[in-house]
Amino acid sequence: MKQKHVWITLVGIGLLGGMAAVAQSAPWDKLLTLNRVEADPNLSYNLSDQNGPWMIMACSFSGELAEQQAKDLVLELRQRYKLPAYVYRKRFELGEDAPGRGWDRYGAPLRMQYRSGSEVDEFAVLVGDYPAVDDAEGQETLRRLKYYQPETLKLENGKSTTRTLAGWRLIQQTVLAPGNEKKNKGPMGHAFITTNPLLPKDYFVPKGVDKFLLALNEGYEYNLLNCPGKYTVQVAHFTGGVVIDQKKIGEIEQGRTRMKSHLVEAAEKAHKLTQALRQKGYEAYEFHDRYASIVAVGSFDSAGTPRPDGKIEINPQLHAIMKTFGADSGPVPGSVNRKELVGIPFDLQPIPVEVPKRSIAADYARDATR
Repeated sequence: MKQKHVWITLVGIGLLGGMAAVAQSAPWDKLLTLNRVEADPNLSYNLSDQNGPWMIMACSFSGELAEQQAKDLVLELRQRYKLPAYVYRKRFELGEDAPGRGWDRYGAPLRMQYRSGSEVDEFAVLVGDYPAVDDAEGQETLRRLKYYQPETLKLENGKSTTRTLAGWRLIQQTVLAPGNEKKNKGPMGHAFITTNPLLPKDYFVPKGVDKFLLALNEGYEYNLLNCPGKYTVQVAHFTGGVVIDQKKIGEIEQGRTRMKSHLVEAAEKAHKLTQALRQKGYEAYEFHDRYASIVAVGSFDSAGTPRPDGKIEINPQLHAIMKTFGADSGPVPGSVNRKELVGIPFDLQPIPVEVPKRSIAADYARDATR
């Protein structure tokens, strides 16, 4: 019998809350204004890891005059449009057949020859020091930037440019039908939000759990925080009381007191079940929160494949775990047989959840500030 596809819509799980992948602003939490942006022709505004962490990729250049044209654009963006713009240099190694980059005023590619093992530099112009990908000021600047017409990017009076894909985009503009909104866009019409390339990729992982939760989970051999994947399957959870008193939290972190008995019981059940699953060969993990403990099985980089209708076709391996530990139909219509191990029951319906992570971004920001 052909197995039916199963689709789910992933939702946030409160137990693993606080893990939204929004980068922290420090040490880039600085005020952006429209009238206080430095623009000194004698200075070089090169990108550093103190800029960003989210920026606008405005334009890129490649070729003999690329660096100077990138610097000219940065200066004009700062002087004329009052935008904090920066130059980022990226070096590429080229083989014998590497094509040239850059276009003349007629849209023809500039002729460039490379020897095997040679290198070429590409210069990007990045704008802004935005704390988050959806920062309101960054989104508004991006919208306006797409329609700006900088003098340094105009192709007229026999002027050539090393701007990447300039010729191709000029042709695209020409063939657009009158009235098309894209026809009104300027040479930076393809700008987009991106990350500061000088920051490590780990900076942009989810924020991570706080110190209190780290303390609760310290010392467990199969700690869910050590799970290498992005997703796992919660197969059981055990609730207890909520700890919100900051004084009690501090005492627990320092080992001066223990959690309330019902929370301890929840943690003990999760630990026992995790050990039993490991003995049977399952990749099981445990995680303890302020009000509950969970047991999870599996480690996956993806929960499934997005479909055109916006739903997700679930990862078959992940779905197999859900079927293995989920309840079966009982003998009486509407009843279920709940599965258990070592006398401890599993959840009626296991669910995919994101794996909580330690706060790499916070550690990086703290080190940079120091």
